[in-house]
Amino acid sequence: MKILRPAFTIIEILISVIILSFAIIFILQVHSDNQEQIVYITERNKHSLQDSLYLSPNILRHHKDTKSAYDIIERHFKIKELESREILKENERDIFIPEEIIILPPPDIQGPTTIVNEIMLKGQHSAIYYRFKLESF
Repeated sequence: MKILRPAFTIIEILISVIILSFAIIFILQVHSDNQEQIVYITERNKHSLQDSLYLSPNILRHHKDTKSAYDIIERHFKIKELESREILKENERDIFIPEEIIILPPPDIQGPTTIVNEIMLKGQHSAIYYRFKLESF
């Protein structure tokens, strides 16, 4: 006499395959979303390093201008190497400087006045930077 061992039915196997496939699809979707975010953050970090070239003290006079990094830093640095000049000239950003914001201390407290300038660098990966200047008491 043969003893029958309990086994999975075909329906149970199909249901488990469907559950596994949904889980795998969800994991692949999450991985894809994370990959896009990683690429964006990597590119944004590259551009933030390039943006630092635009944050010189003279940037406030270039409102609504399109300038290359070379145009901004040529007053401060002498770049003799042609290849470096060309790389800096290729890096262009649109510069937008809104009106400055003046922050006054409360009337009952003596403190410094703060002037805040917003610097908007527009392009493929736009960025906003702030410059704070403390005035004397």
